[in-house]
Amino acid sequence: MMINDDNVMAEVSAEFNAYEAALMANDIEALDRFFWRSPLAVRFGAGESLFGFEQIAAFRSARAGGSPARTLQATQVVCFGTDHAVTTTEFKRADDKRTGRQTQVWVRFEGDGWRIVSAHVSFSAEKS
Repeated sequence: MMINDDNVMAEVSAEFNAYEAALMANDIEALDRFFWRSPLAVRFGAGESLFGFEQIAAFRSARAGGSPARTLQATQVVCFGTDHAVTTTEFKRADDKRTGRQTQVWVRFEGDGWRIVSAHVSFSAEKS
């Protein structure tokens, strides 16, 4: 299996960056397009567990003001073959001492392109 093909890395990186832009703009329609429209999609957030696309979409549309602004650091993209990838990043928010962590599992579906099938957001313990 090929790991980190340059073309696949560029595609997934572009999707990751577009997702981040949509998140910061609170573009609900765009955010919905990034997730796999399946009851098998999963998103574990900092305070919620969402199972299936419908729950993920409902969470996004009900979140007043969207996600707080953040700065990314230590972002990695690892691609497995041509149709699977994992993105990881840490993030900082101006009003929070903790470091956030985000993992996304991406799959390329024929006819649909790249979609997030699983996501996890968490925070480290506050450092003194």
